[in-house]
Amino acid sequence: MNRRDRIKAVADKIKQSTKRDGDEGGFRVVVTGKGGAGKTTTVAMLSYLFVQAGFNVLAVDEDPQMNLPYALGIPPGESDRIVPLSRNLDYIEEKVGARPGEGWGLMLTLNPDVSDVVDRFGVRTPVGVNLLVMGTVVQAATGCLCPENALLDAVVRYINLRKGEVILMDTQAGVEHFGRALAKGFKQAVLITDPTFNSIKVVKHSAHLAKEIGIPYIHLLINRVRSERDIQKVKDTLGETLSLFSDVFELPYEERLLEYEPNIIPMFSHDERWPLLREVRRLQETLQRYGELTPG
Repeated sequence: MNRRDRIKAVADKIKQSTKRDGDEGGFRVVVTGKGGAGKTTTVAMLSYLFVQAGFNVLAVDEDPQMNLPYALGIPPGESDRIVPLSRNLDYIEEKVGARPGEGWGLMLTLNPDVSDVVDRFGVRTPVGVNLLVMGTVVQAATGCLCPENALLDAVVRYINLRKGEVILMDTQAGVEHFGRALAKGFKQAVLITDPTFNSIKVVKHSAHLAKEIGIPYIHLLINRVRSERDIQKVKDTLGETLSLFSDVFELPYEERLLEYEPNIIPMFSHDERWPLLREVRRLQETLQRYGELTPG
């Protein structure tokens, strides 16, 4: 059996042998949009704010570029600390079916000690965010389920969340993950667009797919806003699709972000002065509020 067949077999076994009890007060948020729209920066900012609000946060980096660790404060020179999930196949096989026990907050039934999962599959960032990195994958055709993403889907879906726990997933660019229904079971989606036509079209498609797979709360984030004309362009291009969104957030263009790249956490020292950071905080508070609701 080759490696990709083994990955698929492990994913299938996780789904068959683990018990999905549901989330008791915790919630999941998927963040998506066109490449370059600002997904990774947004996930990093939200992760930090949720930790500051007292949540136990697991950030999942599904993007093959694997930039989320650096946005959360991992120095680029320490990339050897990042151990992608897709490179831990032997360990995953070893742990499948193990009896769950007490461990780091999030309960993963394929492993008796979830802190071990985080240590072996990824890193704990300097700001207290637990990070799970998928690793580089080969893009599948639309609607296909490649073995690597089947594995990620199995692991993320079978984590049982308790009160005060949240999963934030930074996805690959585009709508591929929705085509594979990877985000099924997530309670909220944040769809990010800048004012460019191509970026808006990706969000328009994603909104309909998110609705189709049953995500109850879909939020629109318009990034890099320079004027009211940018906001109006997004809304006009979305047309009737705009009604699918629970809320709309507008992040002003901020040239000073480049001063902090790739680690964006230090910019929170300007929280009270930057409109961008105030709006991100409003998004975090909204996600928290919706996360505490039961979809009707």
